[in-house]
Amino acid sequence: MVIEELLAHQKVLQSVIDTLTGDIETACQMMTTTIKNGNKVLLAGNGGSAADAQHIAAELSGRFVKDRKALPGIALTTDTSAITSIANDYGYDFVFSRQLAALAQPGDLFIGISTSGNSQGILNAFMTAKEMNCKTLGLSGRDGGKMNGLCDLNIIVPSPITARIQEMHILIGHILCKAVDDLF
Repeated sequence: MVIEELLAHQKVLQSVIDTLTGDIETACQMMTTTIKNGNKVLLAGNGGSAADAQHIAAELSGRFVKDRKALPGIALTTDTSAITSIANDYGYDFVFSRQLAALAQPGDLFIGISTSGNSQGILNAFMTAKEMNCKTLGLSGRDGGKMNGLCDLNIIVPSPITARIQEMHILIGHILCKAVDDLF
């Protein structure tokens, strides 16, 4: 079982290398431009994707590999009071879009993470981010889902398996953070 899982991971990783390197480089440029311009990176996802959003935000506000100044990375998945009040008053599908409406500024980068590309709360957040004149980056899988039409760039991990998609999302997140580290 162990070797099969490792080989499955390796197969998807090779596919990412073969097909997504250019998109990941573009995403790195989006992230570094955002930081160089003094803007924020806001992230959201559900479940494991929420954990990935929090992980990437923490790498920005804390540090990734090297010591550098703290950077504005905000996971919209962490404020339970905001999430529960928005869900109660507006519905769960609006917990991220309402926070973006309150926190985002033109030039910020919103990163929405959804393995299916069809999570309604993430889709709503992309629409709000566009209204707020933010850049938008999607991390998805399968066929990219409805996120395809809502993102400036949607990086679609070529796999139908949630675990493989999530493994690549955090790898891509780390590559983004490395690009930011390289600025300092």
